[in-house]
Amino acid sequence: MTTIQLNSSLTNLVPDFKIGIIHYTKIVVEESPQMIKGRTLLYQENLYLDLQDIAVTEKAGVREWRALWKKFGADPNRYRPSSEALLRRIAKQNYLTPFHSAVDLNNFFSLQYEIPVGIYDAATLSGNIEISLGTEETTYAGLNGRDVMLKSIPCSADAIGPFGSPFVDSKRSAVTEQTTDAIQVFYLRPSLRDQECLQLLESAGKMFMQIHGGDYSVSLLSQQQPSITL
Repeated sequence: MTTIQLNSSLTNLVPDFKIGIIHYTKIVVEESPQMIKGRTLLYQENLYLDLQDIAVTEKAGVREWRALWKKFGADPNRYRPSSEALLRRIAKQNYLTPFHSAVDLNNFFSLQYEIPVGIYDAATLSGNIEISLGTEETTYAGLNGRDVMLKSIPCSADAIGPFGSPFVDSKRSAVTEQTTDAIQVFYLRPSLRDQECLQLLESAGKMFMQIHGGDYSVSLLSQQQPSITL
């Protein structure tokens, strides 16, 4: 049993702050099927065309997450939310290359919903998980090959230490083709109602399961329900 807790350091600053959790079990991660590769490329090409007429920062989800960044005390021009970073790549026609089915679909969700989304190998995590506001001491080795500093940025931590954020995720918790159980974290837009959030999570979970098999369960963390047990 694992408890996931949303720390009040986040909801005190943003009362409507919400985190979506999808827990996957018995999944099979492999090279993305051609359908996902094709759909993702087409989606990026359409986004590129859209971004010729509208700035990345004018996208509703990007605008909302940049505002959140400022409320938490971080600089969105220096440390961009991962969803904005992905969209900026596409605006330059620097399309995402396929990695494996879990990461490719995770990136697709982030682009589709205009929010940061992280996915983590449950086998690499230890004990309970807390999502809180990072401090000067919050750091880890990032997937980008650098030490990531998470002061004033939301982060997820287990008994070992921090492992995820809406900025850059850690190497330690990365999903691989050996992963069978995973935890996906959706950094939801506070403006969405609870029912909209749950519909979004169910839609994403169903699509993920269609590709990877296994089972999934969805949960919503908020000020009203700050903890869940998996």
